Amino acid sequence: MDAENRCILNCGGVRHETYKATLKKIPATRLSRLTEALGNYDPVLNEFFFDRHPGVFAQILNYYRTGKLHYPTDVCGPLFEEELEYWGLDSNQVEPCCWMTYTQHRDTQETLTVLDRLDLDCEIPSAEETAKKFGFEDDFYSGELSWWQRTKPKIWSVFDEPYSSSTAKVIGIISVFFIVVSIVSFCLKTHPNMRVPVIRNITVQTSHNTSAWTLDKYQTNAHEAFFFVEYICNAWFTIEIFMRFLTCPNKFVFLKSSVNIIDSVATLSYYIDLILQRMASNLENADVLEFFSIIRILRLFKLTRHSSGLKILMQTFRASAKELMLLVFFLVLGIVVFASLVYYAERIQANPHNDFNSIPLGLWWALVTMTTVGYGDMTPKTYLGMFVGTLCALAGVLTVALPVPVIVSNFAMYYSHTQARAKLPKKRRRVVNVDLPTSANRRANKNKGMGQKMGYNSNGNNQHNRYSHWDMSPLPYPRPMPIQPRSAFADRASYQPFLQESTGPSKNNALCPPTFNLDPISSRKPLENNNENSKLQNTLS
Repeated sequence: MDAENRCILNCGGVRHETYKATLKKIPATRLSRLTEALGNYDPVLNEFFFDRHPGVFAQILNYYRTGKLHYPTDVCGPLFEEELEYWGLDSNQVEPCCWMTYTQHRDTQETLTVLDRLDLDCEIPSAEETAKKFGFEDDFYSGELSWWQRTKPKIWSVFDEPYSSSTAKVIGIISVFFIVVSIVSFCLKTHPNMRVPVIRNITVQTSHNTSAWTLDKYQTNAHEAFFFVEYICNAWFTIEIFMRFLTCPNKFVFLKSSVNIIDSVATLSYYIDLILQRMASNLENADVLEFFSIIRILRLFKLTRHSSGLKILMQTFRASAKELMLLVFFLVLGIVVFASLVYYAERIQANPHNDFNSIPLGLWWALVTMTTVGYGDMTPKTYLGMFVGTLCALAGVLTVALPVPVIVSNFAMYYSHTQARAKLPKKRRRVVNVDLPTSANRRANKNKGMGQKMGYNSNGNNQHNRYSHWDMSPLPYPRPMPIQPRSAFADRASYQPFLQESTGPSKNNALCPPTFNLDPISSRKPLENNNENSKLQNTLS
């Protein structure tokens, strides 16, 4: 009676046996709806066969038994999710002890998605992928690509992908060279030895009302050589951004990019500065217009396009935005508190050399102290003020040090995944989807059909009267036989369940069952004029 309440589950070749009532504990799942009418039921072996992962199924079956779903650490997270979806289970039922390990693959997938957006892969895309990227795959499949459609991706890769070809590497080196020259020129032109005084024509009030040229020692301009250097650099930047915008796959995505926005603003600032200097050449405060040139220092961010490390660093700060905002919040909170405390602490005792005349001045002191800079321009003089300063310094060390490990961890995570992707093989073997048999009893039906060709009816009985009492039910499920040398003799006991060559009923005794040839394989002779037996042998093998 107990055997009728049990069922056998064969998952990936591993047999499991449990009670039918156990599978009913979690309704509306695949295992709770098992019936013998399903296609994966084998009536010969009396088992349900599932071609799924056996290791995951063991945990799933334990979930039915104990009501607790644990995550096996020897499988990948997406595989576990796929198996849960197949068996109709919810992934949110994973136990809390396994939840952190189970959700690690989701963080990894998010990291890989971010790295895909950063475009750190130097692999050259195929022609089909390029056509899809630029939106003319229809013309590509029809073979009607125009000259511009064939040339546009090449120009784009040369200017935007520095490692795609030798020409792109040369263009990238030239671009980096002009960026460095532009920044160095911007810095050097502020040096006093690199500037020349302004020559002005000043009218001197004399009896003859004459005018004279004089040197203005207080107002200087940059040397004329810097003008030509900036002119050449900005000419290159203008050509570069124009070609990238002209050949980009998506204009909207190009304009949304922060690096492209910085590049455009820095290039336009040069022309705006040039126009304003020409318009205000006679003004005494023309130096104020040079403030617009500070925008060109932002061209340093263009180097992120040529360095994967800088891309990872920028992405690290984006990923750590919450921690950085938390750091700023605690800094502001501590600055306000300690600035107020030191202001009143210095006023309690008589202190003629008090540096804290107001709380806003105390804010500067608290910021310098909490960041452990300590300029020394403002110091507390009383004992109570020194005690407040000590607390301020200790709080600053703890506040600044706490978010640093999170930022370092994010950078290490992105960098390690980048290195792993660089070592990943570019070409992977493609797995072809085929229709697998879903019913184990198809083999039994096939054997039954072959038996009918040999003279047996659908019930397995011989159509001849003298052999009608034989039990010719479908053969057992074929089990894999051990590989033996061709000269070895087969063991009669181990090979008894397997039909090798049917020789029909014995001639000496018509009522005995058929005999089986258990001679060595090498000594067997091929069957002659017996095609039906050959077909049966091939089918069973």
